[in-house]
Amino acid sequence: MSNFHSELTPKQRELLKIRRDSDTKAAELVKMEKMLQQTKDLLDRKTESCSDSMDLQENMVEDLEEKLRSSRRHRRSSLHHTQLLESQMKTVKGELVGTLDHLQELRNVLRRSQQKAEERKAAMEKLAAGLR
Repeated sequence: MSNFHSELTPKQRELLKIRRDSDTKAAELVKMEKMLQQTKDLLDRKTESCSDSMDLQENMVEDLEEKLRSSRRHRRSSLHHTQLLESQMKTVKGELVGTLDHLQELRNVLRRSQQKAEERKAAMEKLAAGLR
């Protein structure tokens, strides 16, 4: 049974880590979206800037947009992985419950067998004592 527990614990830890990573990425997305909006607002206000600075800012915006897309892809992937792990955890828990039920049944059968064996032993000893 401790073997099942040791298998569940790493998976639970991995699931928690993925959830934390997903939350972190979501916070990063919000931050990046805010930065992107600020950069776009800045670009709108600076219509008289020289073309070099405009190119630089446009590159910054493009970089931020790509980072945002990448973060969204990573978040979707993390969410999918989390769902997959949760599904696997449900399966493992179901199997563990079935195994535990089966072990309890086997323990009950063993107890009954031991009890019957003790009763037979006592009867044999009684018979042996009666034959002496």
